[in-house]
Amino acid sequence: MTSHAPSPVPSPARVLLADDHALVRRGVRLILDSEPDLRVVAEAGDGAEAVRAAREQEIDLAVLDIAMPRLTGLQAARELAAVAPRTRMLMLTMYDNEQYLFQALKAGASGYVLKSVADRDLVAACRSAIRGEPFLYPGAVTALIRNYLERASRGEETPDSLLTAREEEVLKLVAEGHSSKEIAALLVISAKTVQRHRANLLAKLGLRDRLELTRYAIRAGLIEP
Repeated sequence: MTSHAPSPVPSPARVLLADDHALVRRGVRLILDSEPDLRVVAEAGDGAEAVRAAREQEIDLAVLDIAMPRLTGLQAARELAAVAPRTRMLMLTMYDNEQYLFQALKAGASGYVLKSVADRDLVAACRSAIRGEPFLYPGAVTALIRNYLERASRGEETPDSLLTAREEEVLKLVAEGHSSKEIAALLVISAKTVQRHRANLLAKLGLRDRLELTRYAIRAGLIEP
């Protein structure tokens, strides 16, 4: 009878914890180190120390306080995104502030956790970030939706209005495999105009060829995979 070797236990995620208050770091460390899949391997008292720590060792997740000396958590997040792009980031803050929330997401953070409910939300937020999923507390979700609706009502560009209606038509037909000549006939425009639309699509979306245009069309829901 053959015995099966036990499945290897996955290593806990390596966490960097950055906060200028030692007591806060101690409390957060207790929460995280009590979980089998999380382990704090480095601490930092400011944003610059956090960036240095991430350069010196492999970190899976950086938990950054927003308000820190030398470099704020937001500044540190921007630097970490450049020097350690595989490191996930979570912002930990006492500020329920929409401006900080949007800046944190723009800086590349996967989530935004309030210190007042860290004992309830932080572990779930860490696991979400490590899986590559966003984590936002309910008030942050409301703020994002409100911001989106306000921008849409003012007619500001939202992600789904990046392309004009005509560009969407051309993109869909390109992704479906039609030639420029066929697209020109279907849309009753010249082949030269089709080529111009294709060039605009590639430039606007930062893509290189027809294959990438097709992938984009699938993600945008213009065609089925």
